[in-house]
Amino acid sequence: MLHAMIMAGGGGTRFWPRSRAVRPKQFLTFSGNRTLLQSTVDRIAAQVPAERTWVLTSEQHRGEAVEQLKGMVPAEQVVGEPMGRDTAPCVALGAALVARSDRDATIMVMPADHLIEPEQEFRRAAHAAEQFANDFPDSLLTFGIEPTFPSTGYGYIHRGERAGTRQNVPISRAHGFREKPDLSAAEGFLASGDYFWNSGIFVWKPAAVLGQLEKRKPALVATIQKIVAAWGTDCGPEVFRTEYANAEKISIDYAVMQDAAKDGKVLVIHAPYKWDDVGSWLALERHNPQDADGNTVQGLHCGVRTSNCVIVSDPSHLIGTIGVENLVVVQCGNATLVTTRKGEADVKDLINRIKAQGLERFL
Repeated sequence: MLHAMIMAGGGGTRFWPRSRAVRPKQFLTFSGNRTLLQSTVDRIAAQVPAERTWVLTSEQHRGEAVEQLKGMVPAEQVVGEPMGRDTAPCVALGAALVARSDRDATIMVMPADHLIEPEQEFRRAAHAAEQFANDFPDSLLTFGIEPTFPSTGYGYIHRGERAGTRQNVPISRAHGFREKPDLSAAEGFLASGDYFWNSGIFVWKPAAVLGQLEKRKPALVATIQKIVAAWGTDCGPEVFRTEYANAEKISIDYAVMQDAAKDGKVLVIHAPYKWDDVGSWLALERHNPQDADGNTVQGLHCGVRTSNCVIVSDPSHLIGTIGVENLVVVQCGNATLVTTRKGEADVKDLINRIKAQGLERFL
């Protein structure tokens, strides 16, 4: 049966100041009236019932996740990680928990902060992915997105020979992964037609991913096995806290996917839908209308000679602009961000500077 595992532990720092430590990006609304986390569960709910849906978030944000997903995901299946250890320990824990009740499960792993449309195309792809996982039970499947521009902000997957089709959705061998490239390399990837954007959405059998982790990161798997062995017991929470702290902090891409691709164990599904990882404030332009001057506005704004800006404010806070273009201006509560469109990529550097100056209260 198909199970869903949703990773909702990110900090969303590139969406500061709206995304804060107490309520990061995945718990916010960027388009429509559903948060990114709620939209992720909505997207898979037609194919995966609540009892087969797991959400892994931080311990700090577990209460928020439970509240947002009331009636959608059982509270006991919303897991709060005691500390962030990146995606490999998260994936291993989710796979091991699912395997307790369904060793032959197929798991779809999804980040909680992506926008995907149309949803019916995602559901068709999910159906195909389940069939592919049954056809290739020892493989690790990932969704590749057809690139539309030479992005330097996304990782890439080198697509190889075709391996099959289900639900009119193709799948190919993955020859390798490429980290975020410079512009010249990205342009080459786009021109070749042989590369996908790496969406970070995976499909696999628990035995397949845990087996690959056991091969490459045995200490990590041993740690997760101790946690799952104590799960649901009186000592379970303490074991989780102490053992998870010992887990290596590493992404699933570095822990498994890159080497597994070299071994021919990775397949890439050709995603038939539009995808956006909502990685920066400029993503608002792709999901909201612009005014006559090319401005994307969420909130109150009054401008003179203002064009091609992204402007966001609280409902009761007016932003006035004169003679500016190509800016990003975001006001939320007690903090305001002002940057150029190009400088917007460096919000993480600003966050580090704010910490260095002892201003963490604004984060």
